[in-house]
Amino acid sequence: MAEVKHHHHLFHHKKEPAEVDYAKEEKHHKHKEHLAKLGTLAAGTYALHEKHQSKKDPKNAHKHKIKEEIAAVVAVGSVGFAFHEHHEKKAARKERKSHGHH
Repeated sequence: MAEVKHHHHLFHHKKEPAEVDYAKEEKHHKHKEHLAKLGTLAAGTYALHEKHQSKKDPKNAHKHKIKEEIAAVVAVGSVGFAFHEHHEKKAARKERKSHGHH
C-alpha cells in the first residue's frame, strides 16, 4: 500500500494587510496619554501624602520615606509614558493626514 503523506501548512493563506484606522489609533494613544497623566497625578499626590505622614509620624518616618520615594519613581515613569503616548498620538495623526484621512 502506498503511504499517504499529509502536509500541514501553517501559513497557506496569504492575506492582504488590513488598512490601519489611523483615527482610531490616534484616539487610542490619546486615551493612554490621559491615563498616564492621571497616574502621574495620583502617584505625585500619594508621594506628597507620604512625605506629610513621615513628618506627622516620626516613629515610622523611614517606612513613609520609602513609600514616598517609590511613589515618586512611579510618577516619573508615568510622565515618561505620557510623553511617549503623546508622540505616538502625533505620529498617528501625521500618518492619518498623509494617507488623506481627515
